[in-house]
Amino acid sequence: MHLARFPRIRLGHLPTPLEFLPNLTRHLGGPDIYIKRDDCTGLATGGNKTRKLEFLVADAIAQGADTLITQGAVQSNHARQTIAAAAVTGLKCKILLEERVQRASEEYAESGNVMLDRLLGGVIAARCPSGTDMARAMEDLAQELRSQGGKPYIIPGGGSNAVGALGYVACAQELLGQSFERGLRIDHVVHATGSAGTQAGLVAGFAAMNSHVPVYGIGVRAPRPQQEENVWKLVQATLDHMGVSLSCVQRSDVVANTDYVGEGYGIPTDAMIEAVTLAARQDAILLDPVYSGKGMAGLIDLIRKGHFKKGENIVFVHTGGTVGLYGYRPIFGQ
Repeated sequence: MHLARFPRIRLGHLPTPLEFLPNLTRHLGGPDIYIKRDDCTGLATGGNKTRKLEFLVADAIAQGADTLITQGAVQSNHARQTIAAAAVTGLKCKILLEERVQRASEEYAESGNVMLDRLLGGVIAARCPSGTDMARAMEDLAQELRSQGGKPYIIPGGGSNAVGALGYVACAQELLGQSFERGLRIDHVVHATGSAGTQAGLVAGFAAMNSHVPVYGIGVRAPRPQQEENVWKLVQATLDHMGVSLSCVQRSDVVANTDYVGEGYGIPTDAMIEAVTLAARQDAILLDPVYSGKGMAGLIDLIRKGHFKKGENIVFVHTGGTVGLYGYRPIFGQ
């Protein structure tokens, strides 16, 4: 794959570390657990969206845009990183926040990512009720800016389209390089899957390189059929964008286990609280409550059930979002 032919700007501290988690591995007594530290991408506390934004913002600049528009939940890591990318590149940024979590505390509504959104200079154009057609809302905002002579560039939620997914095609390449350098056979890559771009990029990247590394997504929002279909469609779109034959990938390569969502997106579960606490106290890894916390909860449960076995090597992709912990302080207060 020749990713250098696609416009890209450098925003992240890459490559991110690939680290062994000795204490969590010993505590669980199962496979060897490694962590890909995409919480260390460096852009305003980092996170997985930075990789996607390297390609998306470059595309926006190539099209002559002056304003980035995107959307996400109130404590959106993607929104915070998009605003940070705009600050670095001299673009304006307007975001729409969807109130997906009902009966949220004041800390959830105003601290964590929301505080950083404002500090970084972003404009929260609106807070939308849960269930709002956010794609339509972004287009309406873009049309308003065009009528004023602006040149907006719309970035979908999570940066998850064929352009943004290139960031995780590149991550797949990076992981294979790191595994080769340290002589590490990767048996499974596990991560939290939401807007689909991270999983689609990894699946497309590993498939295009004929690496046979399976990717196991742990869903944080949509039911399994919908989540897997969203990822599958984006895998195909990403490979097509890259000019790679779709024959390298099968529908069965897309797996999204949604057993760990709980009551809904962003709503805490006991398993998530345990996973966040374990990772912190065993190996000083700070996960987030919405994505990586539920992803790790799934991984821990699957290890306990014997799905992932002793002797295997698991790479857990930390998608970032630690700053979101501050919005959930009361549940970790004890």
